[in-house]
Amino acid sequence: MIQGESSRKDSLPREEFFLELISFTPSLQPATLIRRYKRFLADVTFPDGTTLTAHTPNTGSMMGCAEPGMRVWLRHNGEGKRKYPWSWEASETADGVLIGVNTALPNRLVSEAIRADMIEPLRGYAGLRQEVPYGSQNSRIDVLLESNEGRCYVEIKNVTACDNGAAFFPDAVTARGLKHLHELTGMVRSGARGVIFFCVQRDDARSVRPADEIDPAYGEGLRQALRSGVEALAYKAVVTPRGVRIGERLPVNV
Repeated sequence: MIQGESSRKDSLPREEFFLELISFTPSLQPATLIRRYKRFLADVTFPDGTTLTAHTPNTGSMMGCAEPGMRVWLRHNGEGKRKYPWSWEASETADGVLIGVNTALPNRLVSEAIRADMIEPLRGYAGLRQEVPYGSQNSRIDVLLESNEGRCYVEIKNVTACDNGAAFFPDAVTARGLKHLHELTGMVRSGARGVIFFCVQRDDARSVRPADEIDPAYGEGLRQALRSGVEALAYKAVVTPRGVRIGERLPVNV
């Protein structure tokens, strides 16, 4: 089967946006990964030989994104008093494709793309709110779109793993992800729209699929949710040292 920042209410301005919806200022800097550890930390070496510890904004498995010796891209967080002023934003494949590893970025990126009318299936809503409580299991929806015609609940998933052009989610067992599918199904049954949105942070993906070999319960949960009326959308995010932009829509193969 194939299917094509705050919690306040915001209007959706129709204005021109730069190519990169999220800009990195200054641009990301390359380094070589020594190791990732304690989930939040990574040791890296810069081209001049400087070695330091960077913050890792990703608590997941980072399958295929955290191999020692990989080229990685870091962002400096300014002159504040942070213990780790450098953050790991992207990894680079052997073919030179940048993979966005910051799990906080997709929510912001997708929200900005919706505001800019760049997500055709999600056009026409007058208001956008984020992190709104919903459902029966004490959840918060990533994006809630509202109009006189009704509500649309959008749950955003960051996708970084890919095999021969087929991106897949999840890259580890996710009980939380399965819960979100159940919550979206409940919203659809109440008369609203429910959307699971896969944000694929790499430019070499051509499609998205559930990773049944990693988490068969999630794969079956996704198929059941789609049969119940939940919609699946997937868009590519193009990552560069300057920033990130929304790319083309990808098919979801379930």
